[in-house]
Amino acid sequence: MNPNNNTLRQINLPTRLPKVGTTIFTVMSALANEYQAINLGQGFPDFSCDSRLLDAVNDAMRADHNQYPPMAGIAPLREGISKKIAHLYKHIYDPLTEITVTAGGTQGIFTVIACAVRPGDEVIVIEPVYDSYIPAIETVGGTAIPVQLVVERNGEGKITGYTIPWDALQKAITSHTRMIMINSPHNPTGMVWEKSDLDKLAELVRNTDILICSDEVYEHMVYDGQQHQSVARHPELANRSFLISSFGKTYHVTGWKVGYVAAPKHLMNEFRKVHQFNVFTVNTPMQYGLAKYLEDPVPYTQLSNFYQQKRDFLRKGLEATRFKLLPTPGTYFQCVDYKHLNIPETQLNEADFCQWLTKEIGVAAIPVSAFYDKTVESGVIRFCFAKQQTTLQQALERLSKL
Repeated sequence: MNPNNNTLRQINLPTRLPKVGTTIFTVMSALANEYQAINLGQGFPDFSCDSRLLDAVNDAMRADHNQYPPMAGIAPLREGISKKIAHLYKHIYDPLTEITVTAGGTQGIFTVIACAVRPGDEVIVIEPVYDSYIPAIETVGGTAIPVQLVVERNGEGKITGYTIPWDALQKAITSHTRMIMINSPHNPTGMVWEKSDLDKLAELVRNTDILICSDEVYEHMVYDGQQHQSVARHPELANRSFLISSFGKTYHVTGWKVGYVAAPKHLMNEFRKVHQFNVFTVNTPMQYGLAKYLEDPVPYTQLSNFYQQKRDFLRKGLEATRFKLLPTPGTYFQCVDYKHLNIPETQLNEADFCQWLTKEIGVAAIPVSAFYDKTVESGVIRFCFAKQQTTLQQALERLSKL
C-alpha cells in the first residue's frame, strides 16, 4: 500500500476528556513569552534552589546512584519523610509500608484517585479547584461533584475571603460518595483550613467509608504565625486519608517533579498497586539528594518566613494601586479583585482581562474562573509571588499604571 495514498483510513479515538483543552497555565505562559511579559501566572520560582541540594544530587550521581531505586522510593528518603511528619504533626507513618515517593504531587493525586475511585463513584471537590482533580476523576470513570467555596464580601461589595460551605458539603454526600478532596493551603485562593474545619470534616465522614485526599503541597507556606493543619494532626482523619506533599514546592525545584504520598498501610497497599504500573518509581539521584538535604529541617521550617517577606512586599506594592487585595494566609499566590480599577477593561471577564493585562501592561496573571468546572466570574485574578524581588518590583512598576 502506498503510504502517501490519500485514501488511508483515519482511526478516530473517542476522547476520555471532552471538556479538556490546553491548560490555562500553558496558555498564559505562552502569551507571557510572546509579549515579553513578567510571568506572575504559573506557579514556579524564578530563583535557584540551595546549592547544597544540587551538590547532594551531584554527589549521588557521582556515587553511581543512577539505576532503578525501589518501587516505593529509597529507604533513607522515606525514613526522612516519616521523621519530618512525626516532628511537625505528631503522627508516625511507617516508612516501609505507609510512605511512597511519587513523580510530583500531581502524579500522587492521580494515583490516589486511580486506586480508589471506580466507575459510578462520586468524588466531592471544593471549587475553585486545582485543574488536575476533575480530569483525573473523569479519566477513571468517576463523577466529580463540585461544591463551591463561599465568597465573603463586606458592605461595599469587596471580597474579604472564602469559607467552606459546610451545609452544601453535607448535602453533596450520597451513598455513591467515595472520596472528598481537600486542599490546604488552598490553590488558588490562599485560604487555609483551621483545626475546627478538620473537626467538622471528621464529623461529616464519621461512620462512612468515605476517603479523604488531602493535597498539602503548600504545607510550609502558612503565614502570620499560624500552623498548617494537616490531616496527619487529626488521628480520625489520618486513618482514612491520603496525604500528598511536594519537594518541588518546598525546595524551589518544581521541574524535578518529586513528591510523596503518606497513608495508612491498608490504603497504601492499594496505592502502590497502581503506582508500580503508573510510573513504577522516581529518578534515583534526586531521591538520594533529597534524603540528604532533608536531614536539615531549617530549609522547610524557615520557608514560611521566606515567602511571607515576598507576600508582604507584593501586597505593599499592590496597595498603592486600585486592586483590592484578598487575604493570603497561605500558598505563594496573591488574589486580587480588579473590578474596582477605574478603567474600561474592568468590564472584561477574568480570562479576557488576564489576556489584556499580559498584552498591554506586560504582567501575566491567572483568572480564578479557570478553577471552576463551569465558569464562575467573581472578578478575581491570581498573581504568583514565588519570584525574585527584582521581578516583583518590575511587575509592580508596570501594574502601578493601573
